[in-house]
Amino acid sequence: LGVLLLCTYAAKEATKKTKKAKLYVPQIDCDVKAGKIINPEFIAKCPPGCQDVKYRVYGTDIYASFSSVCNAAIHSGIIDNAGGKILVQKVAGHSGYRGSFSNGVRSLSLPRWRESFLVSEGKPRKGVTYPSTLEYSSSKSTAVNVPTGDAVRKEYQTSPVPTPATQMATTTPTPTTTTTDPSTTMSKPTTTPATTRTTTAAAAAKTRPGLHRVRDIAFRGTSTSASNRNILRPNTGIQRQEPVAAFQRAAGSQAHLAMETDSWKSGLSLFDTGFSSKEELNPKPLESISQGNPNCKVDLSFLMDGSWSIGKRRFQLQKQFLSNMAQALGIGSAGPLMGIIQYGDDPSTEFNLKTYANSKDLRNAIEKISQKGGLSNVGKALSFVNKNFFLDANGNRGGAPNVVVVMVDGWPTDRVEEASRLARESGINIFFVTIEAAAESEKQNVIEPNFVDKAVCRTNGFYSINVPSWFSLHKVVQPLVKRVCDTDRLVCSKTCLNSADIGFVIDGSSSVGTSNFRTVLQFVANISKEFEISDTDTRIGAVQYTYEQRLEFSFDKYSTKQDVLSAIKRISYWSGGTSTGAAISYASEQLFSKSKPNKRKIMILITDGRSYDDVRVPAMAAHRNGVIAYSVGVAWAAQDELEAIATDPDKEHSFFVDEFDNLYHFVNQLIQNICTEFNSQPRN
Repeated sequence: LGVLLLCTYAAKEATKKTKKAKLYVPQIDCDVKAGKIINPEFIAKCPPGCQDVKYRVYGTDIYASFSSVCNAAIHSGIIDNAGGKILVQKVAGHSGYRGSFSNGVRSLSLPRWRESFLVSEGKPRKGVTYPSTLEYSSSKSTAVNVPTGDAVRKEYQTSPVPTPATQMATTTPTPTTTTTDPSTTMSKPTTTPATTRTTTAAAAAKTRPGLHRVRDIAFRGTSTSASNRNILRPNTGIQRQEPVAAFQRAAGSQAHLAMETDSWKSGLSLFDTGFSSKEELNPKPLESISQGNPNCKVDLSFLMDGSWSIGKRRFQLQKQFLSNMAQALGIGSAGPLMGIIQYGDDPSTEFNLKTYANSKDLRNAIEKISQKGGLSNVGKALSFVNKNFFLDANGNRGGAPNVVVVMVDGWPTDRVEEASRLARESGINIFFVTIEAAAESEKQNVIEPNFVDKAVCRTNGFYSINVPSWFSLHKVVQPLVKRVCDTDRLVCSKTCLNSADIGFVIDGSSSVGTSNFRTVLQFVANISKEFEISDTDTRIGAVQYTYEQRLEFSFDKYSTKQDVLSAIKRISYWSGGTSTGAAISYASEQLFSKSKPNKRKIMILITDGRSYDDVRVPAMAAHRNGVIAYSVGVAWAAQDELEAIATDPDKEHSFFVDEFDNLYHFVNQLIQNICTEFNSQPRN
């Protein structure tokens, strides 16, 4: 029985070892091309930092085997620049590969190549056994012909020089292999030239201590093993301290970038790639990337936290995050442009939108930024951005949405609500990225509770991201890129529907009648509901007139669409004479004189007859004060007065219908004309 149990135990242990061996994932370097790996299908782990123009990629969805495996995986959205596991499948060569810009990587076009590969999420397929070591082709230099349209260019390929992730190396033409578990065993790098180096298995087996994950633990007191945030926040009187770092590494280490991240998954396509045989294999990289990502044309400002509370280590992590953002966005003249403002006691511009026109130069500049120190005066920084940053002289392009991303360590030391409101009214889309927000015990020290909700364009979660630790900040690069590039959802950008103060001037004379007056109110409501109404978007006001005038409600009375529509419905019919000229003067005085400076002032006047007083002089005065006037006449309205009231060209600003019931026909036309005029004007 004892012998039987011993045999059973030994069999189980052998089974465990066999199963465990299947879990080993070999690591490859950024410059490894798919064509250099003999295995037809394999799972591998890419290191951080492969998103670089020097690691060329050819194709879209289907890649030529001449491409960097890891950078192709980033281009396809399977991983980001932090690296990760991928599944690679070799397929037949194609007659053409189409270049594209995706996920911060510019892939190139290639007329034809002998072998292709697909990249997908690093999960094993059922029934497939994957190698724990990869087999590489011969290290002997071989000439290969790379077709480039009408010309043929000769290149020489050699197998990659072994790196610290490689445990076995050889200078003979026999296949070489990578190792099993790079997270626990890595060979030491050597400076010996590859042509003279011979590495034995014993030497390659030398290891260095593995990295050990440490739990994030909230604690009180100081620690020598981590850089704690022990800076006193002014006006709070308490200290904030950081949790223990997730990895115990030397200062300046990039180990945090190797953590697993949620990858963006894109479907694999086997359809025609739509290549052009006239495209060159090797366009100049700088020219390619300097055009930028055309699907993300935004003018972007990052407010980076330079306060003392952040500490030197976190400031470095913040710079790394901004560098990763610059790379992922794909900076260029036809895509996003990016500037940075550092704030502390006072804000200062590190560089503006036109300083750097490509990601490489921008990342180099970010690396050179030094910490200024001081408080965390976010409100002052937002005011600075609103007044000074998005100017034509600083590279603002007008038609591109203005976006500000505010990085905050903990909480601001001043108030942000008023400065944010003014910035939003100027058409600036404000995003907040808060890191290590106030704990329950610290919330009493926050100067402005719920400061994020008071600052962002909408409180639906789209404009705010909370990150629990600086060491996980890299995980939000791709989600943030996706949000700032989603121009359809940047609701604070100025549009014809969210940037006006619209004042309705309504004829309530006896000739209108109760029933027709209700029809006019429905017309007013149908126009109003097409606009985005809030205290920072479009605002609505209304005046009713006969011989006299009455302010039904002002621009600042109602701040929601439902409240405005309800107020329109409650307007009671007045009845009396028709003094349209006096009504225009009254509206100018009571409504438009109180309009906000950055709002377009639009007056829509509805009347059914000739005025008892002159309309020309009051209308000209309104025009001089920047009021854009639309006139809508019904039944007995005088055409000459309608044209005098309307802003030039009057044919686009005046309308006439013979019956009240036909007013609804002009709702869409009126809104279209408002938007056409808006889009023809220079704006942010």
